[in-house]
Amino acid sequence: MERRFRFGTFFQPAPVKEGQEIDVIIDDIGSRGDGITRIQGFLIFVPQTKIGERPKVKIVKVKGRFAIAEKVSKKEEES
Repeated sequence: MERRFRFGTFFQPAPVKEGQEIDVIIDDIGSRGDGITRIQGFLIFVPQTKIGERPKVKIVKVKGRFAIAEKVSKKEEES
C-alpha cells in the first residue's frame, strides 16, 4: 500500500520509503525533542539530533503525514 500525505488539498505519495538512506539537515526540534527535517514539505523526525546537524539517516517508518528515521552509525557507513 502506497503511503500518502496531504499537500494543500491533494494527497501526494510520501517522498521517502522505509529503508531508504538520505542525507538531511536538521532544521527544527519537535515537542518531544526529536530533530525535524523536511523533504518536499513532508516531515521526518530524527531522534537524538540537534538543529544544524547534517546526518545521514535511514527511514524506519512512514506514516500518513510524517516519517521516523534514525541516524546511520559510522560503522554502517564504512561497511
